[in-house]
This record gives sequence, C-alpha cells and structure tokens, in this order.
Amino acid sequence: MSVALNFQQTGNPDAPAVVLLGSLGSDLSMWQPQIHALSNRYRVIAVDHRGHGKSPVPAGPYSIADLAGDVIALLDSLELESVHLVGLSLGGAVSQWIAAHHPTRVETLTLMCTSSQFAPAQPWIDRAQAVRADGIASIAAAVVGRWFTPGLAENDPELVARHVAMVEATPDEGYAACCEALSMWDGRADLARIVAPTLLVAGEQDPSTPPATLSAIADGIADAVLHVVDPGAHLANVEQAGRVTKLLATHIASHTSALAQRSAAVSAGMTVRRQVLGDAHVDRSITGATEFTAPFQDFITRTAWGDIWSRPGLDHHTRRLLTLAILTAVGNEHELDMHIRAALRAGIDPDELVEVFLHTAVYAGVPNSNLAFALGKQALADLSAEPEENETT
Repeated sequence: MSVALNFQQTGNPDAPAVVLLGSLGSDLSMWQPQIHALSNRYRVIAVDHRGHGKSPVPAGPYSIADLAGDVIALLDSLELESVHLVGLSLGGAVSQWIAAHHPTRVETLTLMCTSSQFAPAQPWIDRAQAVRADGIASIAAAVVGRWFTPGLAENDPELVARHVAMVEATPDEGYAACCEALSMWDGRADLARIVAPTLLVAGEQDPSTPPATLSAIADGIADAVLHVVDPGAHLANVEQAGRVTKLLATHIASHTSALAQRSAAVSAGMTVRRQVLGDAHVDRSITGATEFTAPFQDFITRTAWGDIWSRPGLDHHTRRLLTLAILTAVGNEHELDMHIRAALRAGIDPDELVEVFLHTAVYAGVPNSNLAFALGKQALADLSAEPEENETT
C-alpha cells in the first residue's frame, strides 16, 4: 500500500516536471544545487522516500516496487501523466523500476551513482540489523565517508558535517527497511524494457557504485549515454554540482523540443481523429484505454491522424474512400465497419460507398466486397433507426 510522500515543489507549475529521488539516508535537501538551477526553467519536485525526511515511516519490510508505488501515487495526486525522472543510488533503483514498469510516466530518465542490483545481499541485511540495534547515528559518519572524495571532505568539513546530520536524522526503521529493499533488488532483466531516453552519471571515485556498475546499466538500456565525473564519489550531484546539473539540463532540454513536437502532433491528430470518426467513438476509445493500450493510442493518434490524415495532398473525403477501399480489399471487418459508420455519419452519400465496393470487387475480390456491402447495409439500417439529433429520448 502506498504512502503519501513528502515533497518540495518549486519553479513554473506549467513547465515540464522534473522529479528528483535521492540516496539511501538522504532527504530532499541533497538536491539543493539542482533545485536552485533547474527551477527557473522547470517544475521541480524533490521527494523524500518513505522512511526518509518528512515522509511517513510505515513498518517494514519494503521493496523497491513499494517505493516506486509511492512515487506513482504522488504523480497521480499531482495529475502528472509523465515526468523527467532523476534518481541517485536508492532513487536510481526506484527510477529504473518506474521506467521499466510504467514507461508512459517517464519522458526522460537520469540515473546517477546507482546499480541494477546491489549485490551481495548480506551486507545490506547486516546494516539493517545494526541500525535497528544501535541506531542510525552509529553508521552515519561511515556512510557519508563514501559520499565525498577525501580531498573534498578535507577542504569542506562543514559540508561533511551537514550531511552526517542528514543521515542521523533518518528514522532507524525507514533506513533499515530500505536497506532490506536494496538487498532484494535485481532490476537487470528489466533494463531492456526501459525506452525513455536515458542519461547515466558515475563518479570516478565512487566506492559504492563505480563507473563499471553504471556502464553495465548503460549496456542494458538502448541508446543510453554514460558520463563519468572526476573527482566524484557517491553524491556526485553535490561534489560536481555544476557539471552534473549541466549534464542533466542538457539531457532534458534535448528531448523537450521533441516532446513538444510530439505533443503538437497528438493535439492535431486528436482533432482530425474526432472529425473523421466522431466524438462518440473517440471518447469511447479514450475511456476504454488502459496503461497497456495507452502507448498504441498515443502512437495511432500521432502517426495515422496527426501525420498521414493531416497531410495536404488529399482531402478527408478522398482519404475516407481510399480507406474504405483498402479495408475492403484486406478484409479487415472491424476497422471497415467502423469507417463505414463514420463515413455515413459524416454525410457521405451511400451511392459513393456502392461505387467503392464495386470497384474493389473487380480488383480485390468479390467475397471481401460482399462483406463490405453487408456491413454497409447493416450500418444504413442502424443509422436510419437512430433518433434525429433534435429529438429527445
């Protein structure tokens, strides 16, 4: 069961949304460099995982799927259909799960200092037991010791102290249960399912998830791009704030223009689709769509209706007749019946349908045209039996 996550929202509420998911033992303040830099262009949403920061701390055990479900519930509550998803370490595992299992919710994916499997499991189980027994403060300094390179830690002790305090403020049970979630996590088989444009960022000196670990993820995700920052340990977004933020902003911007074009194609396609098929049919299709069928609905609206049917070379009347002829020729009964009824409702003369079906009979076969005549006959009968639009029923 999902929990209501704590989050911080900044920037333009009408701009594309960027969601930031942080490391084990962190709160959303770890993203402060990116929040500040991205908020002038995007709607930035930094999130506390369950058991972290100000989010609820339900009793364990947790799974990565549980943590991902919390994020999906948050997106639903904010009415965000899709976002630019950014995850570091634990947040990277959660982001991979969302991108693989809910691909339509992810416009772009950025994975930092993370892994597709945090093996072996036993050290995570041992760490969970230690935190439950001795408290998170007993390991906080050691955790942060892996977050920054020795040079940065020596030059900026205040930065280290601030992050030790962050870890110490993490609830014991939340931290321990997330350790157990990581111990069970294996997303390697799901990498091939990720279709969002993906950026990976590794820290050259990261002892927890070294560049080779990120390289393995990049090999599993089609067209993923890997950058290694040097120097950089596990919290590369803090140590190399400027470099990492620039990589992230460039990645999002390079796909935002394409997304804007796709959005325009969907909008134009939906207009033409309604003109040709009618509002009632389109409304039924939209209402009946599921997460499984939504990608096809998006595809057909953009390509068939937003591209082909929108081309200026033929008017809609001619395209209707061509469509009827082709569907008759291939014997596609379901689509043919739909387009016959749509044509009649749009005012196409039944005599034109007769000519289309006769012509197709000569060149594509009598049986298919016989089916078209039967479907047309039934559609005419059904249409004549319907009440006029100005009648009340």
